[in-house]
Amino acid sequence: MASIFGHGLVAFTTSKVIDSKSNKLLLYLAIGSAMLPDLDVLAFKLGIDYLHPFGHRGFTHSIVFAVLWSISLAFLFGKTRKLIFAIVLFLSTLSHGLLDAMTSGGKGVGFFIPFENSRYFFPFREIKVSPIGIEKFFSEWGVNVILSELKYIGIPCLLILITMSIARKSGSYIK
Repeated sequence: MASIFGHGLVAFTTSKVIDSKSNKLLLYLAIGSAMLPDLDVLAFKLGIDYLHPFGHRGFTHSIVFAVLWSISLAFLFGKTRKLIFAIVLFLSTLSHGLLDAMTSGGKGVGFFIPFENSRYFFPFREIKVSPIGIEKFFSEWGVNVILSELKYIGIPCLLILITMSIARKSGSYIK
């Protein structure tokens, strides 16, 4: 998996690009939604196998989960902007599995669970897989993860945000 920092940064960027009103609630929900799928690591403590549909990188990393989660939150919190909330939250939640499918480790992502349990990676797998557990993160491995995410997530997100800011200031960005 990518770290919570990488997942959060993609959700932050997604929210800022799509939501021109910069709703703080939506921003926080997007960041939380991008991190949420990794709650499935609790499956290890419950004795659920990694490749089980409810195992790590299973249902909570699927497209169906992203749809259900984003629609639920949009209806609970979206008020008059349900569609914007749903789009930002869907993309933020889905981005978790997309980033994990670009990591150097694990057993793939179950994008199509519950319809089929196959696990997938993308051909590009340059993001260093993050260790599971806080104590392992504060190690050379964790430093390598952060450097990898800076290169493959942080810099692209920064470029997107700078470009968007320039476009908004010049008036060429659709509001």
